[in-house]
Amino acid sequence: MELTVYLAGQIHDDWRDQVAQKAKERNLPLTFAGPQTNHDRSDQIGEKILGTQPGNVYKDDAASDINNFRTQVLMAKSDIVIALFGEKYKQWNTAMDASTAIALNKPTILIRPESLIHPLKELSNKANVTVETVEQALDVISYIYE
Repeated sequence: MELTVYLAGQIHDDWRDQVAQKAKERNLPLTFAGPQTNHDRSDQIGEKILGTQPGNVYKDDAASDINNFRTQVLMAKSDIVIALFGEKYKQWNTAMDASTAIALNKPTILIRPESLIHPLKELSNKANVTVETVEQALDVISYIYE
């Protein structure tokens, strides 16, 4: 049984590649989806499709519409959502995607460091499982196959 996992979280490093590599090493039959990880493409997509906008608010709004559409489609097709919260970057999009997954009743795993236990306590309580590492998240998914 192959499962699709939506990887929600910041797009500024290669954590998604690390998850995919570790899943491959464990021979887990997983396919991954996630947000647009090309930051410039994500920021410019509204104007790329709709044309030049009259200001930055409109530019961001147009890009957000298209990025949210993409996220909604890919998340709806996913079986599981992993939302990774790190300490280095602002985590607004991660919180939004995790909340969306929970509202869609998608099985959701939060990965968050110990330092974020308090700020994420309500969201963690709504998720199915909360762990501290990618390895633990993959352990949870591996358990499905036992």
